Amino acid sequence: MDIQGNGYISIEQLTGQYLAKKTPVRKATDGGAYQGLSFQDVLQRKTLGESGSLKFSKHAMGRLADRNIELSDAQLERLESGTKMAGQKGIRDSLVIVDQLAFIVNIPNQTVVTAMDSTETDENVFTNINGAVII
Repeated sequence: MDIQGNGYISIEQLTGQYLAKKTPVRKATDGGAYQGLSFQDVLQRKTLGESGSLKFSKHAMGRLADRNIELSDAQLERLESGTKMAGQKGIRDSLVIVDQLAFIVNIPNQTVVTAMDSTETDENVFTNINGAVII
């Protein structure tokens, strides 16, 4: 880039610099390119949670610690699978039961809101959900 004697570049140089650049192809987080996919395909990937994993809220982490609940890798995979199934059915806030553990999951945010084991569900009443998945 040629800088003029006054320390500034000309408008022609600036225009040429920005117009000559090619935009790189955006890559998906899984290594595949978005090129060739329709907007609907990309949107479905994002909304179904294919690009991210399940998160646990601060409240849920506290409940797991207070109740001495430890999830095995297999249980966590089943919880993620149940969350994905709930999302495919259009559920927004789901009860997901894995073995003797119950989780309330906000599906759009892919976040576990709270967790409990069978000893905590004395009345077996769950509120503020619109669907349940039993794995």
